[in-house]
Amino acid sequence: MKILRVDMSQQKVRMEAAPTAYEKFGGRSLIAHLLLDEIDPGCEPLGPGNKLIFTPGLLGGISGLSSAGRLSVGGKSPLTGGVKEANSGGMAGDKLGRLALKAVVVEGQPAADRLFLLHITAQGAQLLPADDLRGLGNYDTVARLQERYGDEVAIISIGPAGEMKLAGAGIAVTEDFTKQPGRQAARGGLGAVMGSKGLKAVIIDDTGAPPLPLADEDLFRRAARRFARELIESPKTGKEGSMHLYGTSAIMLPVNEIGALPTRNFSSGQFEAVQDICGPRLRETILARGGHIGVRCMAGCVIRCCNVFVDENGLPIVSTLQYETLVLLGSNLGIGNLDDIARLNYLCNDLGLDSIEMGAAIGVAMDAGLAPFGDAQAAMDFLRQIKEGTVLGRLLGNGAAVTGRVLGVKRIPVARGQGFPAYDPRGLKGNGVTYATSAMGADHTAGNAIGARNTVDPLGREGQIELSKKLQRIAAMLDMTGLCLFARPPVVADPQLMVDLLNGRFGWGWTVADLEQAEEDVLRTEREFNRRAGFTEVHDRLPEIFSREPLPPHNAVFDIPPEELAKATEGL
Repeated sequence: MKILRVDMSQQKVRMEAAPTAYEKFGGRSLIAHLLLDEIDPGCEPLGPGNKLIFTPGLLGGISGLSSAGRLSVGGKSPLTGGVKEANSGGMAGDKLGRLALKAVVVEGQPAADRLFLLHITAQGAQLLPADDLRGLGNYDTVARLQERYGDEVAIISIGPAGEMKLAGAGIAVTEDFTKQPGRQAARGGLGAVMGSKGLKAVIIDDTGAPPLPLADEDLFRRAARRFARELIESPKTGKEGSMHLYGTSAIMLPVNEIGALPTRNFSSGQFEAVQDICGPRLRETILARGGHIGVRCMAGCVIRCCNVFVDENGLPIVSTLQYETLVLLGSNLGIGNLDDIARLNYLCNDLGLDSIEMGAAIGVAMDAGLAPFGDAQAAMDFLRQIKEGTVLGRLLGNGAAVTGRVLGVKRIPVARGQGFPAYDPRGLKGNGVTYATSAMGADHTAGNAIGARNTVDPLGREGQIELSKKLQRIAAMLDMTGLCLFARPPVVADPQLMVDLLNGRFGWGWTVADLEQAEEDVLRTEREFNRRAGFTEVHDRLPEIFSREPLPPHNAVFDIPPEELAKATEGL
């Protein structure tokens, strides 16, 4: 396995053998160790000392394995000031894996204000000028690059928000079905880091790459077949399952029912127009208009949870419209119209903005009186101001925390400076523990408790610490192997299945105990990076207002005290 080093200061690239010390790291675990080993945790996130890392998971790039081609992108976050791994589906993770690339590490900064693209093939890599792409949105950027390189390559790109180095900027990845930049490594502002490196896009062409070797092909194939079979037969991920039929929007009605659905800047846990934007309505609308339901973002995925939302004339607006966006750009803004939310989603994707962070920031702005809740046109105008680089646009583009402080809003839904995802921590307290104690800050992919709502009372204090600790370990396992969050049930129910996949691929002879140790190592390494960056247990908190202000309809508060929260990180 190799590491591709990209020196933006000298505009040079070099391949090197991956150190043996990194043999058992991939995805999120490799990012954690590279950052701790190679950068000063006190460095400026947008300065030359930070590094931007693209890496597949340990199981990325292997044909015949479903749902394991996720891409991890990492660096020091300009939003949180700590370690960050942002995760995306799409084509890039598998293609990097097939090229036997352990990681692409982007270092330094160009001396002049120039843009480049990185072209990676089976023969090597080169940096090329990309100033002709300056200012383009992700869709036009991808269209131009596909004219040049074809649509079977994977493209990673930033939009104007990344070029402007806004802390709410994400990184777009082309998806398999539409070949459009519909997948986002969105969280933590890593699009701004990519912009600070002068890197507009990465093109990955795996043509001619040989199949990856398997240490024990029989063991691996048996485990892969069992994994796919259990996904196909599952009532959640199978052909008639909720994830296939509705995608991530399947959970909207349950979250609304328990009273944790962010509404009007997290002022309520239920939305009166939820039926107009929920999973069944989304599916019904897409099918009636001739759009697509049950499509894949990664080749070979058997879950196929994505969709293509189209307008009344059957023309595509965005792919894919997901739960987090439906809530943060929908109910959180008081908007109950799917077409409005889809167009807001398109603008975020095109500008290269995290729709979660932007939904949180615009919600704060509406709470400050800059526009009434429910005004979709005002929300679109806010996003256009970000594109134009106005003062207000730059304020919003730097996220909810900055927006709230400048506008004097009391309720600012952030943890470690990052906007809350689509679960109010007062109504789903397990997520509140994760937001507060994860090294990632408020991130639903770091340990989401919604699936445990029937076993742990989401409004109660009991069991939340233990639940979050377990879920954070599971999230680390998924992110280091490249496995999709929605494919977790088989390997969570039987961890030996994951061990068999890893042993079949690499021949390590791991046990379940080894896998558990690797999970804890990810969390411990991330926390050590943050500790060196100046974070302590004092930062493992939510804003105090969420402990004081009751959330309708259950009048719940986040009442887990700091001394209990500290137990979530014991041993790390």
